[in-house]
Amino acid sequence: MKNLRLVSILGARPQFVKGAAVSEEIRKNNKRSKTKINEKLVHTGQHYNVEMSDLFFNQLEIPRPDYNLGVRSEFHGEQTALMITGIEKILIKERPDLVIVYGDTNSTLAGALSAAKLHIPIAHIEAGLRSFNKQMPEEINRIITDHLSDFLFCPTKQSIVNLKKEGITKNVYLVGDIMKEMVLKFCSRALRQSQILKSLCLTSHNYYLATIHRAENVDCPEKLKTLMEIFEKLDLDVILPLHPRTQNKIKEFRIKVPPKIRIIMPVSYFDMLVLEKNAKIILTDSGGVQKEAFLFGTPCITLREETEWVETVVKKRNILTGVDKNKILNGMKKFFKNDYFKRNVSDPYGDGYTSNKIIKIIKRNLIN
Repeated sequence: MKNLRLVSILGARPQFVKGAAVSEEIRKNNKRSKTKINEKLVHTGQHYNVEMSDLFFNQLEIPRPDYNLGVRSEFHGEQTALMITGIEKILIKERPDLVIVYGDTNSTLAGALSAAKLHIPIAHIEAGLRSFNKQMPEEINRIITDHLSDFLFCPTKQSIVNLKKEGITKNVYLVGDIMKEMVLKFCSRALRQSQILKSLCLTSHNYYLATIHRAENVDCPEKLKTLMEIFEKLDLDVILPLHPRTQNKIKEFRIKVPPKIRIIMPVSYFDMLVLEKNAKIILTDSGGVQKEAFLFGTPCITLREETEWVETVVKKRNILTGVDKNKILNGMKKFFKNDYFKRNVSDPYGDGYTSNKIIKIIKRNLIN
């Protein structure tokens, strides 16, 4: 019986989480099935901070990468080009049956373009998401990757609708959200092992959690300064795990960070889950954090004008505000009203067995 050779492309922190679920399912398959799957992991190096990369591999029990490209450029074109150059050489050497890419980063795009040029089938995990804002580099990456992919694994019904509108209907599968699978798996362990609340002298629901890293926010000095001013006026301390990109921009723009904002280094996956679960409200421009907030039932203010995770807004657990002081403060006030925030809502993100479904579909299609 034919064995399968896969190459998985990882580069950014959320991809480590998603990749961990698939890698574990591959290991389970190899224990119980005659058809073995040989997975080679390629780490592009897009997130190279220890807390943003190495710690995730250790904590999530991901096998060490077979290849690490060490690409660290901040410029989109240069970064993507360097990734393509490195990935292409690996794919020529490995000749896999399938390349797996995740999400919407430059690593995603580079993996898809490299595979497509070499006529290697592509599986896109988290396909079909759309913010409908092409000013976001992530939106461009999503669209191109979806149109190059041979297998499109969608997290929500809406993502399937989005693909259909673009004429993509073949090999489209609703498998649920892979990050939900990881939250379900690791939440209890995170609550047991994490010491983040104790180390920061925090108590549950007595702080706000903020994350900001999107270019649209941190590359604009006016927006970044406005966010700091808004956070300063909130009634509780704001915990801000500082993304390297944001840190660099704060220094570049010489923005003063008020004492009310407690900047901490990027944290581990377990620590982040605990901070999200126990925050009174989360303020973020991250897609993944929006979704995790939804899963924990933590109110979320999204510092963007749109979101790819529309279900979080429809179900009144997330409010889109952009970087607008009045919208942010009014949004937070809404969450304090019991008649707005919905705690008991249906979950649109699947049953938590996403990776199992993905591996079954891959085997069914690639094994003759």
